[in-house]
Amino acid sequence: MVGGSAKKSAISKLATRKIVGMTDFRLVSVNVNGVRAAYRKGMGDWLANCGADIVALQEVRADASQLRQLIDPEWHILHDEAPQKGRAGVALLSRTPALAHRTGVGPEEAASGGRWLEADYQVGDKSVTVVSVYMHSGEVGTERQEQKWAMLNAMTERLGELKNERELVAVVGDLNVGHRELDIKNWRGNRKKSGFLAEERAYFDAFFGAAGETIACVDGGERTGLGWHDVGREFAGEVDGPYSWWSNRGQAFDNDTGWRIDYHVVTPQLAKAVSDYRVDRYPSYDTRWSDHAPVIADYRL
Repeated sequence: MVGGSAKKSAISKLATRKIVGMTDFRLVSVNVNGVRAAYRKGMGDWLANCGADIVALQEVRADASQLRQLIDPEWHILHDEAPQKGRAGVALLSRTPALAHRTGVGPEEAASGGRWLEADYQVGDKSVTVVSVYMHSGEVGTERQEQKWAMLNAMTERLGELKNERELVAVVGDLNVGHRELDIKNWRGNRKKSGFLAEERAYFDAFFGAAGETIACVDGGERTGLGWHDVGREFAGEVDGPYSWWSNRGQAFDNDTGWRIDYHVVTPQLAKAVSDYRVDRYPSYDTRWSDHAPVIADYRL
C-alpha cells in the first residue's frame, strides 16, 4: 500500500494545477503487463506520484479483490475482468467516483470481456467520458487475428456513436497497432506482421481522417473519416515515436527500438484542450515495471 506522505504529495500536485475559471485534469494510460508483477517492481510508487486524476490500466491480469488489495483506497476503481483467469483485464482508477460506466464493445466475439471499459466523470462543470481499451494483439492466419478484426470493426462503430453522443471523450490504451511508419522503429521488417498490417492501419486512417470525408487508406481502399484526433502524434509532430512499448528481447529498450501502440484518441473538442503530453519512459531497463511506458496527457477545460 502507498504511504501517507506519498498520498499527500500526489494530492498537492493536483491542487497546484487548478486555475481560476479553468479545470485541468491529467489522464494517464498504461498497459501494466500484470498489475501484481508491476507492483512488485515499483508501480505503486509511480502511481502515488504521477499526479493523475484518472488512470486507465490495461492487461491487469488480476481479479477484483487482488486489484483492490494493491491500489490505495483513495482511488475509486472500475474493473472489467477477462473471463479467462490471468488474462487481459482493463480498469479505470479515479480520484472521484464515476457518474456511470459500461463494459464491452460490439458482439461477444469482438471483446468478450476485459478489453473495453467506458466511464463518465464530472470534471469541473463538464462531463468527460474515458474509455480504457486493450485491443487483441492478433497473429496473422490465426483465430487471434479474427478476434482483432472483429474488435476493430466494433471499435469503429462505437467511435462513431460516442462522437455523436458526447463532446468530450478520450479513448485510451494499448491499441496494438502502429498507425504510421513513424510509429515503429523497424517498420520495414514488420509489414507482414500483426500490429503493422496495412489492413489494420487502414482502420486508423479512418479514425483520424476528416469527419465524413472519403479517406484513401494505406491498404489501397477507401473509408469514411471519423474525425478523431491522435493526441500523441499531433503533440509530438512528424518525428519517430515517441515509442511506448519495447520488446524484452535483445536491447530493444536501450536502443529505443520500440513501437508507439498506446494512444490517446480524443474528440475534436477535447483535442483543443490538450496542454501537455508525454511518454513517461523509464530511466533505465532495470527500473521498468512494465514493457509499456505510461502515456500522460494534461487537458485544460
